[in-house]
Amino acid sequence: MDLIKDNIPTLIRQIAIPSSIGTLFQTLYNIVDVKFAGLISPDAITAIAKSFPIYFIIIGFTAGLSIGVTALISNAIGKNDEKKASLLLAQAILTSLIISFLVTLVGIYGTGPILKFLKTNPEIIFYAKDYMDIIFLGASLFFLQLTINSFLVSRGDTKSLRNVLIITFFLNLVLNPIFIYGLYFIPAMGIKGIALATLCSQLFGLIYIILKVNKTNLKKFLNPECFIPKYNLQKEILSQTIPATISMMLIGLGVFVLLFYVSTYGDYSAGGYGAAIRFEQLFLLPVLGLNASTLALVGQNFGAMNFVRIHETYTRSIFYGTLFMGICGLFVFFSSDYIMYFFSDNDEIIFYGSTYLKIAAFAGPCYPIFFISSALLQGLKKPNYQMVINLMRMIILPVCGLSVAVLYLQVNFTTMFLVVLTINYVFAAAVYKFSVYQIDLMQKNYKPNLDAV
Repeated sequence: MDLIKDNIPTLIRQIAIPSSIGTLFQTLYNIVDVKFAGLISPDAITAIAKSFPIYFIIIGFTAGLSIGVTALISNAIGKNDEKKASLLLAQAILTSLIISFLVTLVGIYGTGPILKFLKTNPEIIFYAKDYMDIIFLGASLFFLQLTINSFLVSRGDTKSLRNVLIITFFLNLVLNPIFIYGLYFIPAMGIKGIALATLCSQLFGLIYIILKVNKTNLKKFLNPECFIPKYNLQKEILSQTIPATISMMLIGLGVFVLLFYVSTYGDYSAGGYGAAIRFEQLFLLPVLGLNASTLALVGQNFGAMNFVRIHETYTRSIFYGTLFMGICGLFVFFSSDYIMYFFSDNDEIIFYGSTYLKIAAFAGPCYPIFFISSALLQGLKKPNYQMVINLMRMIILPVCGLSVAVLYLQVNFTTMFLVVLTINYVFAAAVYKFSVYQIDLMQKNYKPNLDAV
């Protein structure tokens, strides 16, 4: 694939579809974990649901680092500087190891206090600690896999990670019951077994990604000296990845904020909501695929100063995403009750989960604007704007709206999420207009460079 010259709709399909398929299996992976937790007990499924914002510490850091590094490497490739692209990867690996160590410490010692703040009962905290402590001990596996994979994504290769996610889904499906219930010399570990199965799957994925990267021309430029810390490159990586990481962390904090308000309706309201958002990820799959294609295409074309292709990439991706999300919303709305029956037979969990899904079905067209706009701004090397957008969308606007609705007016569970729906639509319109303005502004500023080329 030539991301600077080939037909854009074709490139979007070639990058987004494998990424979407991979994310499908990643989501199914998460759904399987929730299902097995539900088989243990309602408290276990609630523990995983309430642990999600804490788990997002890993997701946020790894995704933020991966997004930032992908943008930088894509930009370097767009400038035909593959030596710098290789150096950036080596330096990013060092950064990911340091951050993963810090995340492990914060996660192990912070899980208990966070769950207590969410008004969680001791039995659920016990389950959550058993699960999250193991996950955090293996945090470096998550970091290294996505950081190294960023080199492949920057070249338009989303198939390798897709293959990893498909294989690890089936591996996790086999390992979960073995580790939960025990087999021969393997003891029964309960909810700890779900976490251990995840780490085994991540280790396999890391090995596969390393082998795939080793087959590229990366080895022409990569040697032990590349891993010696280099101040200028580390500064460049951090300037791009810190805002991206904070932006992703704000999404996790936003889930935490929503869980805080949801928890005022009881522990099982959080369990139902937590299980529902795991399924909701399924109908975000095309959006996440379009997010990957937008980042790679915008990154390389920004390196080549081709703003016409950047604009086309953005508008086509938004169109494809909103159309698909509208269709998926109809399915989710009418099947929400049956979806929740899959996760649990507890009436409260089913009620709260299905109620959320019915409202979330209408929010679908907003998500492509948020995710694809974030990828656009990251590819344009303007990650601070992405951070501000997520701060407004996930924290400031929900806190302002829900504090009045839930804490002061004491509205019911349904009305709470109708408030969130309204916020999403108003802010999505503003984000779209701002993103188009940024493309036009940068095109105007770079016009002399385009003429020189």
